[in-house]
Amino acid sequence: MEKKSYLKIAFSPDLEGKDRVIYRLLEIFPGFFAWATFSGVFAASYFYPVGAAFFIIIFDVYWLVKTVFLSFHLRANYKRMRLNIGTDWQEKLSRTRWEHLWHLVILPMSKEPEEIVFSTIASIEKNIWPKDRMILVLSYEERYMEHGEKVVETMKNKFTGSFDNFFITMHPKNLEGEISGKGGNETWAAKIAKKNFIDQKSIPYENIIVSSFDIDTQIYPQYFEILAWNFLTANRPVKTSYQPVPVYNNNIWDVPALSRVVATSGTFWQMMQQERPERLTTFSSHSMSFKALVDLDFWQTNMVSEDSRIFWNSLLYYDGDYESIPLSYPVSMDANLAPTFFGTVKNVYRQQRRWAWGVENFPYVVFGFTKNKKIKLRTKFYYIFNMIEGYWSWSTNALMIFALGWLPIFLGGREFNSLVLAYNLPTITRTIMTFAMIGLITSAIISMKLLPPRPPHYGKLRTATMALQWLLVPFTIIFFGSFPALEAQTRLMLGKYLGFWITPKHRK
Repeated sequence: MEKKSYLKIAFSPDLEGKDRVIYRLLEIFPGFFAWATFSGVFAASYFYPVGAAFFIIIFDVYWLVKTVFLSFHLRANYKRMRLNIGTDWQEKLSRTRWEHLWHLVILPMSKEPEEIVFSTIASIEKNIWPKDRMILVLSYEERYMEHGEKVVETMKNKFTGSFDNFFITMHPKNLEGEISGKGGNETWAAKIAKKNFIDQKSIPYENIIVSSFDIDTQIYPQYFEILAWNFLTANRPVKTSYQPVPVYNNNIWDVPALSRVVATSGTFWQMMQQERPERLTTFSSHSMSFKALVDLDFWQTNMVSEDSRIFWNSLLYYDGDYESIPLSYPVSMDANLAPTFFGTVKNVYRQQRRWAWGVENFPYVVFGFTKNKKIKLRTKFYYIFNMIEGYWSWSTNALMIFALGWLPIFLGGREFNSLVLAYNLPTITRTIMTFAMIGLITSAIISMKLLPPRPPHYGKLRTATMALQWLLVPFTIIFFGSFPALEAQTRLMLGKYLGFWITPKHRK
């Protein structure tokens, strides 16, 4: 295999011979590990119920400690985020040399409603960053040409005068080596901007910060300023990604409680990761150096989770010398909402499954580590361990805590059930879980503080449900956490690869 030719691999069929076998085994591993865990708990509960009971107690204690640990991170990042929102970043930038910087903003769209595209561009228009040093690219899909042409024509009429450099591109369908998805669209848009403006103006690539936004992303007023500040103060600005916090507030008052809990839980997870920057990768809307993007030949266009893959692409390309900086600054996005309740439930599950499909990065990263001898062994082990623990926890932990904790009693037989341990097991696990659920109070408080003002057509009862919704967590982390993650890992294990599913956008 040529030097770093593995950077654009999507799945094992892209390889041949021994490499294909190794990659296929790596694809199997996450799903196999999850199912082996469940099989082990069942087998131990039947053949060695005492050991299974102690394992369940120890695991519940581990869950309690982890919950407390992450709860502290959540509170710390909330404070940091509020501080950053209140900081005058324009004033801080005035103390530096920043006039050479450009922002390239890419907005890939498919068939989203016109009002969603409008609100996103309007939020960018309101930002105070000089528009003569901003390049805005709105890219629609040829496969949705009729809808796309109508939307972009409206956007041109409304915003062309607001931006000095506003470009419209159409991403062709059925390009060789691409799947239908965001990666192909944003890559096409970036290449068009490079060819038709950046190269013609001879703008140095290292002076450009590129932000790829989901089309429902509404930025907060100082996003480009805090982004520029972090870029200018980073140790290696080119070898760094910049990750905001996705807060799903655009339509949060309108969505059902189940969707709100899942969406806000996703926000909280990203906030907690921001307090652990050594574990932070890119997700959804993100920013990075245009120089790095050109070095990598842009985003991967042959797989689903291109938003996180671009971080791993960079880590492998730069021989482990790459990082992601947390901005601890929000961008507002849409929570999942469909015209009907059951449509919303279905879409929430499918969105969570698509996010869980990020497990496709595990074989890619481990395989890349075997090929790249320049990355430190310690770095390799660190990332591999975190990925294994993360994907395993995602698919198994909630089920083991809320569904499998009673197995030794049901399968352990009369002899085990005559023991004091069997009698006390439900009480012990229930007590531990009760303490763990105290973390929900922190979640409820912070979620209320993150809410935008209540629309006038909703009463105080709606506000109350925003707090009480956290009682649904035991249900949501199983049915919209473990289940989609387990399905994604099982599909990868069986070689049933997922394509890109576009989350439908709907607002009342």
